[in-house]
Amino acid sequence: MIEPAQIRAARALIGWSRAKLAAEADVPVSLVERFETGQSDEAPTRMRAALEAAGVVFIPKDGGGGVGVRQREVLEGEYIGWNDLNASNDE
Repeated sequence: MIEPAQIRAARALIGWSRAKLAAEADVPVSLVERFETGQSDEAPTRMRAALEAAGVVFIPKDGGGGVGVRQREVLEGEYIGWNDLNASNDE
C-alpha cells in the first residue's frame, strides 16, 4: 500500500503540485489533499499510475530501510551526468 508521505515525496521529486497530480490522475484535487493528509484511505491507484508514468518508483516498506520513492533509472545516453560534463560535450 502507498503511504501519504510517499505521494507527497513523489510530487516533490518531480516538481508536481497537487493540482498537477490531480489533473494527470484524473481525480479531484480534494482527493489528493485528503489522501496526503491521512483523511482518506481511498486507494490512490490513479495517482500512483500517474506518478509512475512520470518516472517515480515506489519503494515498499519491506524493501529494506522503510518506504520511499526514487526516480526510475534513465536509459544510458539520455542525459550527461555531472561527472561527465566538460567542454567536449557542450552543445
